[in-house]
Amino acid sequence: MTRIQMKTPLVEIDGDEMTRIIWKQIKEIIILPYVDLKTEYFDLGLENRDKTQDSVTTEAALRTMELGVAVKCATITPNAQRMTEYSLSSMWKSPNGTIRAILDGTVFRTPILVDCIKPYVSSWKRPITLARHAYGDIYRDSEIRIDGPAKTELLVTYPDGREIRQSVHDFEGAGVILGMHNTDESISSFARSCFQYSLDSGEDLWFATKDTISKTYDHRFKDIFEEIFEMEYSDSFKARGIEYFYTLIDDAVARIMRSEGGMVWACKNYDGDVMSDMVAAACGSLAMMTSVLVSPKGVYEYEAAHGTVTRHYYKYLKGEKTSTNPMATLFAWTGALRKRGELDGTNELVLFADLVEEVSLACIEEGYMTGDLKSMCDLDNVTVLNTEDFLQEISTRISERI
Repeated sequence: MTRIQMKTPLVEIDGDEMTRIIWKQIKEIIILPYVDLKTEYFDLGLENRDKTQDSVTTEAALRTMELGVAVKCATITPNAQRMTEYSLSSMWKSPNGTIRAILDGTVFRTPILVDCIKPYVSSWKRPITLARHAYGDIYRDSEIRIDGPAKTELLVTYPDGREIRQSVHDFEGAGVILGMHNTDESISSFARSCFQYSLDSGEDLWFATKDTISKTYDHRFKDIFEEIFEMEYSDSFKARGIEYFYTLIDDAVARIMRSEGGMVWACKNYDGDVMSDMVAAACGSLAMMTSVLVSPKGVYEYEAAHGTVTRHYYKYLKGEKTSTNPMATLFAWTGALRKRGELDGTNELVLFADLVEEVSLACIEEGYMTGDLKSMCDLDNVTVLNTEDFLQEISTRISERI
């Protein structure tokens, strides 16, 4: 069989632990037999990030901006335990946070729904897409451990020497202090990405913060969204028959639980991180969640929405077979291949991505799945497969269809 040819490479960003193993299996079993895969490879495994002083993360992001499409494996954001485990020279920042900051993009996450797995929230009938701001907040924070009585302040110094000081807290003993920031430019990009995504999908847009408490920081988000919507998108939303509205984050959570789904829910960075995991878990599994970072300049980075599946990786190292769900990672690859095909005019690549997703869902709906889905499935006869056998089942069906 002649393999599908690619015109432009993808940026391929490798990662850590069990997802790194699955990454290789997907390439070898699903993609390479059918596609003459062209990628520019960047290893963001924790050892190589430490070896390069994390410059490889920046290099991957910059190359993504140049080539326009990337696919990324799940990576580790190290904590104190990881520092010891990997003998790291520094507690490196989140690689996702670094890439998101460079691309100035918005993360859109949507659950992968199958007929035989009903969401835990019984009212949900359609997927809920989480639009997560991908710059600043806690992911680009500054933190200080306070080891005794101290006075802490915010200090702003302008180029003309003008200063603004604001008291944060007078510590009587030990504690911690956190500084966060965002920019009007990034918030505006976030807003426009969300409005455009809603127009493209034909779904209502919800936006939620906590401006009643954060009367300057969160309120700035609210104001920018409202200004851009009224000036640039109000008429288009009316013509499309969709709605934009703002509410408090706690009210949004209550409304979401009573809704049928089918909307785009825009959240600040941390809120989006947490709420997307909630929606994914309620729809079946964190491994059943698509994720794409979209920059205002039309650059796309596809990734799995979950972590590196550490527990399964330790089993793998002992020689055990694991039934780790590869769907989110597989859909990261299909999403990137589809977008590459669309941008390059390679229709065969688009059709191949569609086919892989179609047969993957068919496998699950016919009772062939990984262990995490069995207890949530409505089918009477279920065959639990390990990861490699599940991918082989998909590959067999692809071969039959082609």
